[in-house]
Amino acid sequence: MRLHRGGRFRAWLGRRLGGDAALGDRTWRRILHVLAAGALLYYLLPPRVLFGLPNEAIPLLALAAVAALEALRLTGRLEVPVLRSYERGRPASYAYFGLAIVLSVLLFPEPIAVAVVLGTAIVDPIAGEVRGRGGALYPWVPFGTYAVLAFAALASLGGGTIPVAAGLALLSAGIAIAVEAPSWAYLDDDLAMTLVPGVVLTLLALAVPGLL
Repeated sequence: MRLHRGGRFRAWLGRRLGGDAALGDRTWRRILHVLAAGALLYYLLPPRVLFGLPNEAIPLLALAAVAALEALRLTGRLEVPVLRSYERGRPASYAYFGLAIVLSVLLFPEPIAVAVVLGTAIVDPIAGEVRGRGGALYPWVPFGTYAVLAFAALASLGGGTIPVAAGLALLSAGIAIAVEAPSWAYLDDDLAMTLVPGVVLTLLALAVPGLL
């Protein structure tokens, strides 16, 4: 089985962007990555929307579906598009990011979860693009984008002051970019740049009541 049409759409997308199938493949991967931020709609769901189950069951069921998909892929029973070569024999990045999203929404306070999930969904593709182009854009553009997104989440959803939200946003952006940069063998950057700043901010919030 396969979850693609042999790359025809991605080849068309690459041509529309003035390139080739590789450009289309990379662009489609970036788009899917950004769309993962849609998981944050979880916070807008009415209570017990799924057959009367607690809403916490929804991300757990989604994670179980991702795990089943990965099991089929790793056993060679399913083809999934837009994977990089190094993902062939290990869990794919989307599985790591799915795990990071589920842990974030279940364990972190809402402002922190929104900040780190939104930051990774949008900033990781940006970091990949600007790093590939070279020059002075990396790491400043990813860092600035992450800081702005984190500040918007922390300031609008948290109960702390604007200066505190700004400081926490800068801290989380620095951590996220620091853990995104290295090439990990079995630890994906999507997992690291979501959970590491999320854990740090959550520990700070627990240590300093009223921080958020």
